[in-house]
Amino acid sequence: MIEEYDVEEMEEGVEYYAIRPNKTRIKKEIAALFQLAEEISALSLATINSFELPENIRTGIIQVSGMGHTGARKRLLKYLAGQLHKIDVEPILEKLSRLKNQSAHAVREHHIVERWRDRLIAEGDNALAALLDEHPHADRQQLRQLVRNAQKELQAAKPPKSSRLLYRYLKTLFIDDDDLDDGLDEADDEPEDDSELDD
Repeated sequence: MIEEYDVEEMEEGVEYYAIRPNKTRIKKEIAALFQLAEEISALSLATINSFELPENIRTGIIQVSGMGHTGARKRLLKYLAGQLHKIDVEPILEKLSRLKNQSAHAVREHHIVERWRDRLIAEGDNALAALLDEHPHADRQQLRQLVRNAQKELQAAKPPKSSRLLYRYLKTLFIDDDDLDDGLDEADDEPEDDSELDD
């Protein structure tokens, strides 16, 4: 990045350089902050409050979230970008990044559960055996009943009540397994007992 300089000649030939702000860089930063304000305004009120923004920025973002795509909205976003430019936005960007990662994880989880539900309904006992290999603590009897009921509903073109119940059960099963895996990982990370190290 090339900075622009003003050169002033003073007495005895000493030169002083004053760095002028790079207008292109500032425009890019303001555009990024405009986008940041817009992204935060799309979040829920509770999530917006969790960012712990200065009051004027928080109020502006809440106002933007209730506005249509008008000139007033754009002007308010420009104002918010200017206000964000005055504070350290790094913690805000980090929090937003974590929220996006959580959201992406939830979408992946939803697709996995959907695929398992569809496979169980389509393949029956073969898919159930594969699922139980991966999740041995799952309730075999409950799963089999939910799968049979979902298959009957599908054949009779009835509302998918059991299919939804099967989805919920699978989601709970996978979440519980994630918690179990996390617990095992934490146990593996624990340091050994000092008394064993002394021996």
